[in-house]
Amino acid sequence: MRRWVVPTLGLMLIATAGWATDLGVARQEITDRMSAIDSNVEGLSEAERLSAFIDLYFEYAMLEFPEFATYLGIPGDHGRWSDNSLEAMARRDADRARGLEILRGLDRSQLEGVDRLNYDLLLEDEEEEVAAQRFLGEYLPITQMNGVQQNVAQLLSMMPTRNLQQYEDILSRLRGVPTVVDQTLVRLEKGLAVGVTPPQVTLRDVPEQVRNQIVEDAMTSPMLKAFTEFPEAVLPADQERLKDEATRVYSEEIVPAFEKLHDYLVEIYLPGCREAIAMSALPDGEAWYAHNVKSMTTTDLTPQEIHEIGLSEVKRIRAEMEKVKADAGFDGTLAEFFDFLRTDPQFFYTEGRDLLMGYRDIAKRVDAELPKLFGYLPRLPYGVSPVPAYAEKSQTTAYYQPGSVEGGRAGTFFANTYDLPSRPKWEMEALTLHEAVPGHHFQIAIAQELDELPWFRRYGGYTAYVEGWGLYSESLGEEMGFYQDPYSKFGQLTYEMWRAIRLVVDTGMHSLGWSRQQAIDFFMENAGKAEHDIVVEVDRYIVWPGQALAYKIGELKIKELKAMAQTELGASFDIRAFHDKLLGSGALPLNVLETHMKEWVEEQKAAAAE
Repeated sequence: MRRWVVPTLGLMLIATAGWATDLGVARQEITDRMSAIDSNVEGLSEAERLSAFIDLYFEYAMLEFPEFATYLGIPGDHGRWSDNSLEAMARRDADRARGLEILRGLDRSQLEGVDRLNYDLLLEDEEEEVAAQRFLGEYLPITQMNGVQQNVAQLLSMMPTRNLQQYEDILSRLRGVPTVVDQTLVRLEKGLAVGVTPPQVTLRDVPEQVRNQIVEDAMTSPMLKAFTEFPEAVLPADQERLKDEATRVYSEEIVPAFEKLHDYLVEIYLPGCREAIAMSALPDGEAWYAHNVKSMTTTDLTPQEIHEIGLSEVKRIRAEMEKVKADAGFDGTLAEFFDFLRTDPQFFYTEGRDLLMGYRDIAKRVDAELPKLFGYLPRLPYGVSPVPAYAEKSQTTAYYQPGSVEGGRAGTFFANTYDLPSRPKWEMEALTLHEAVPGHHFQIAIAQELDELPWFRRYGGYTAYVEGWGLYSESLGEEMGFYQDPYSKFGQLTYEMWRAIRLVVDTGMHSLGWSRQQAIDFFMENAGKAEHDIVVEVDRYIVWPGQALAYKIGELKIKELKAMAQTELGASFDIRAFHDKLLGSGALPLNVLETHMKEWVEEQKAAAAE
């Protein structure tokens, strides 16, 4: 049993496998205790009130979003799904607005040091979330990248399977899947009614994704993978019972629910979805996009300014590509070099298992180089796995899924083995550095280990920092002995170009009137990635407006801070100390990160002068 203690309120907050059976009672208790923080009946200091608020906020999150406990790998109500009915979502919006009022009522002037930083970060996060309530994101529960057709199997795969209770939790969640589907259908229908849908073109593979979850043999479903093998702690009689019940629930309840979802998507939803791709086509869409841009980049840059930065970066990286092309001894144009890289058989595996082994070999070689650049290494291991077959066609080249020390779950670098002629070998080193180490796995695992930080800083994140770090990590390849042949170096430049192109096409489509084809063409002209990959990427930017801007903006800031530190510290600059400091406070907004690192530089200068 794990406990979160709020000593200032004299309360013991206990997260166990059995939360209060009456969720209404549990919610009221939290509301009452939040009111006690607001009125300060205990006469607490402002630092104590803030600490109590943060801890109670965590308990609220565990109550309202039990999937979060599964994701973190901590005790919680793992047999339940979040209530995503429109009524529950409206209630949570009201709760959040009330929480913001209470947070604003704290006297910031009485907070110091880390307490003041925690307050500022939490206040900004909550203000941003409440501001987003004017938009209608709750009516977009499904895209080609996300939704019940992917999330159910993904979450079930994260659930631990060490004892009988954990299997009962999985069964309970399986029984809840039809309700999850029904709540999704209500939201989709409401979205159609008010004109809030993804563009039709991006959903072309979603019915197939749903259909992929419907199989004749229940035990081949990814949802039931846990029931194909049991630990010794689960007795044979229980194994048989659990397996029979899982099969029944899948066949009699889940399959009909997914068939209903599939038919609704094909017959009603997709035909009614919008044709326009720009976010401006949605209600309040221009303001919605501006909100996303600010949220994702943690800057005040306008879409036009970001577009110009992107064009400048594209021009710079193209010049670097020309040099590498010459180093490779290729006599044709850059466009012809792109075509060569996209089509020559030497650059591609013919078997998915060989692609995965290639990634695993790179990862193992990276691991050995990490101590040269980092003083602190995370404890949590990671692995390389294929993107699940039910989602691979519309998924990106790769992605990372965080692990959990508490939950006994390693981090996972998922590599896409679909359409191998679109997965060149020359991109693999850069991609491993980004998604695994020293990129996402490294940064996220370290953040999880920062026990002195409050939970929302350990487990939360700012996209510009997280993805900026991932892209910056790719640039460390040369210092770690990678990119030794011109093709792998070109791969690293291709991935940097990819992120520069994002600045251009995301703002182009959502703010400057670009068409989808215009974005695809610009991508094809400036990157060596395969056309299938490019189309998938462009469609990702369409349904996730603004997110793609974070990578390059974050990377540029980190490189700027590194150059500043090297200039200011000269011979005393220590790359390992720089990286440890950069990662040692978890994810931060870029302006806060800049202040943080400048203060560190001044501390280093003062220490060197002593």
